[in-house]
Amino acid sequence: MYPDFSPWLRLEQTPGVGAGTARKLLTAFGLPEQIFACSYEQLAAEVGPRIAKALLQPPSPALLALTEKTYEWCQQANNYVLTLADSNYPSALLEIPDPPVVLYVKGCLDLLSSPGIGVVGSRHATAQGIRNAELFSETLSHAGLTISSGLAAGIDAAAHQGALRGMASTVAVIGTGADIVYPARNRELAHAIAESGCIVSEYSLGSPALASNFPRRNRIISGLALGVLVIEAAAQSGSLITARMAVEQGREVFAIPGSIHSPLAKGCHQLIKQGAKLVESAQDILEELKFSLPKLKDLSGTTPESELSHVNIPASGLLANIAFDPTPMDTLALVSGLDMGCLNAQLLNLELDGQIEALPGGLYRRLA
Repeated sequence: MYPDFSPWLRLEQTPGVGAGTARKLLTAFGLPEQIFACSYEQLAAEVGPRIAKALLQPPSPALLALTEKTYEWCQQANNYVLTLADSNYPSALLEIPDPPVVLYVKGCLDLLSSPGIGVVGSRHATAQGIRNAELFSETLSHAGLTISSGLAAGIDAAAHQGALRGMASTVAVIGTGADIVYPARNRELAHAIAESGCIVSEYSLGSPALASNFPRRNRIISGLALGVLVIEAAAQSGSLITARMAVEQGREVFAIPGSIHSPLAKGCHQLIKQGAKLVESAQDILEELKFSLPKLKDLSGTTPESELSHVNIPASGLLANIAFDPTPMDTLALVSGLDMGCLNAQLLNLELDGQIEALPGGLYRRLA
């Protein structure tokens, strides 16, 4: 005996029935059970003869196998299948124009209904971008905002890692079946998110990583959130798709500016020109969303937001903390955690290697 989602899987898996057609049928006839009870003439009047005929076919062996697999998956702890008719379906997604008909969820279900913000950016991020993603996400998570992102390499992975260190955790929206980890390098991170965060997909179990899946899943990242923060994005970037979807959904868009010489700042600058809010700190986002950061004593031993941008970095990573824009030496000392004597020696070595340039006024900028 299969649970309630069986007719939903049948509807979702019917050839020719995409999410839009499924919603049209649900609006016209009600729940999937009622759709499958309709006559050919009724169905054809709504979706045409080809799809009507497909809907009246008995469940295929492949569908029965998928239903069995999904049922077994749901027997595992903290695995769920949510449909549009489910009371646990996230209300934020019901507000967007094209909510998924079925969601596959692994982890903490409550996070899907928590206030949050999407954090997205380049897969080929700089060290500065990675650090910004981690620190902004950790701070925002401590303030009570669940971070949603896409589990991709680069900014996405850094955002999830930072959010896991905060109090509100993270939601990973993936473009494969919920039983598949992609990319494979993020397997350990995916397991950590499933343990103390949440993984969600609209794709049935076993669905592979198809290129067309990833732009589409971005609407869920933004749909779950109050707004989207873009950190490092090229002029032609999937992150800009997420930002566009956020605007269409009535969500806020935030962007971190960068050097005019960096290709990965072009997308963020484009968004800012189009009306996205320029942010220099997590506090800018919290003020816009009318959230406040807890005091230090409420952060379970972590540092406050004003200090999260000055986390100690090993001396070997000094170059990663020097931006392409001029950076004051005092800032480098705070970010690296090095004393001035050690910092001076490190800077001199990097300058002699041709990796940085010393500028008047105690400023340094990265060359390569």
